[in-house]
Amino acid sequence: MKAKVIKKLNSWILALQHLGQKRLVLILSVVIGVLSGLSAIILKNTIHFTRNIIERVMDQGTLGFLYLALPGIGIVITVLYIKYFVKDDIGHGVSQILYSISKRGSKIKRHNTYTSILSSTVTIGFGGSVGAEAPIVLTGAAIGSNIAQIFKLNRKTITLMVGCGAAGAIASIFKAPLAGLVFTLEVLMLDLTMVSIVPLLISAATATTISYLFLGREVTFAFEIVEQFTLYKIPFFILLGIFCGFISLFFTRQAMWVESKFAKITNLYKRALIGAIMLGVLIFLFPPLYGEGFNTLQSLLDGNPKAILNNSLLYAFKDNVWVILISLALLLVFKVYAMAATTGAGGVGGIFAPTLFMGGVAGYFMSKLLNNVVGTNLDESNFAFVGMAGMMAGVMHAPLTAIFLIAELTGGYALFIPLMITSTVAYITIMYFEPHSIYTKRLAARGELITHHKDKAVLTLLKLGNVVEKDFVTIHPTDTLGRLVKTISTSRRNIFPVVDSENTMLGIVQLDDVRELMFETEKYETTLVKELMVAAPEYILTNEPMERVMDKFESTGAWNLPVIDNGKYFGFVSKSKIFSAYREVLLQFSDE
Repeated sequence: MKAKVIKKLNSWILALQHLGQKRLVLILSVVIGVLSGLSAIILKNTIHFTRNIIERVMDQGTLGFLYLALPGIGIVITVLYIKYFVKDDIGHGVSQILYSISKRGSKIKRHNTYTSILSSTVTIGFGGSVGAEAPIVLTGAAIGSNIAQIFKLNRKTITLMVGCGAAGAIASIFKAPLAGLVFTLEVLMLDLTMVSIVPLLISAATATTISYLFLGREVTFAFEIVEQFTLYKIPFFILLGIFCGFISLFFTRQAMWVESKFAKITNLYKRALIGAIMLGVLIFLFPPLYGEGFNTLQSLLDGNPKAILNNSLLYAFKDNVWVILISLALLLVFKVYAMAATTGAGGVGGIFAPTLFMGGVAGYFMSKLLNNVVGTNLDESNFAFVGMAGMMAGVMHAPLTAIFLIAELTGGYALFIPLMITSTVAYITIMYFEPHSIYTKRLAARGELITHHKDKAVLTLLKLGNVVEKDFVTIHPTDTLGRLVKTISTSRRNIFPVVDSENTMLGIVQLDDVRELMFETEKYETTLVKELMVAAPEYILTNEPMERVMDKFESTGAWNLPVIDNGKYFGFVSKSKIFSAYREVLLQFSDE
């Protein structure tokens, strides 16, 4: 039976391949849209189902004591699942997609089509302070990548299918097709061409349709604009953008700092325990940190800030505006640590929901503070709504995604101009301090990031190992000039690396430097190589990104540079070899 199914599938694959690549890509974009849309629906429902089961089994007390251990339990279960079943890193979904595009030819492992759904269901369903968006984006991208691999498509088309999967996932989980499209162009940095935009549109529209079919037409947040946008409020939206930019900077740096501290804890169970305790304490002090926080956001949009004090120690002071303001400020601070504790301890989730949460809180806090201190008459719900876009633009470095996503999330297109103003200002503010987003910061530092800059993108795709030449003849510092001359006579190179008995790189001898000495035979036995060698103008490390390699060529003006590995001679890289490889990759990269 299994053999018949496989045979039938192979016949379908062959039939589709005969249609030609352009038609095949359009058909696959529909298939990927359907599958990524269904995946998002499954994840949403499994998280909701898990949370409902927990709420039925456990009766929440006044302060939510019974719930304090739940997020930690979810983290432990996730850690055990990854360790014993997945046996691979599945955290930081968007960063993994970017890495696969730049270093793996856009090939994503098959297990990523389902493992992120299972792990994030447990993490978030049990109350982890993260979002479901990054895991489902990785799932959608993995679906696109694996389908493209089945049809043996080239690297460029596989990348496009990865984008289709990601666009479909975002479009479905948020019912926001435009945001799904823009996300792939802005965050995944795919090229904007008609060849790429049509499949992305098809996948996003298909996935959104699937979401409407199974989940109805309700938006993620119910929001009614009570007060329309007026021109005199533009300065306040600019101020909100600056505020969101600095909060985004705090978010990015603190999240990475906390995760780096967790990464230093080598014991898996100790790391999970510390994260569980840290998260439990934070949720005890600030109950809105439990889960994704969308209920808190909805309360702010409804103009009900008192809800943030429900089940908290400060509930008795819910009518005091300053207690509410202080609580909002503390939520802005501690949401980062709750999120980072969840992911750092081993939980699986994304930054979308925490970013939206902090943006809504930031907008509400700023407007309420101004209303009570300065006496302005700002609509606090509107500012919470716009703050979500400002925070997303800052953290993700994606102002267009933020504008369209927030507008589609709430159906609030009447505030489109404030969304544009705040998102743009927030993006400009954080860019002054952080040129890379939380997704790309680590990748950029390692030179593993594809960008819209064509030259840099091609250099990122080049691999140093493919351009290293190893046919240079090595010589030793104690070799005589006579032996060096014999070596030169049998070599096709004009540079000779000098190494010791342990292959440690000591320097180089250049043919031009010894050309005249070659005819002074009386010096053949008295002159040693160590007297003739010079230091290389620069050394290249085996793990250096190609962009840095090219910087070294440019700064030294050399045509050949030695490559070393922990001080040991490894080979040479020539500028001409890089240019040749660059042209080959550029042809593939630019081929439409």
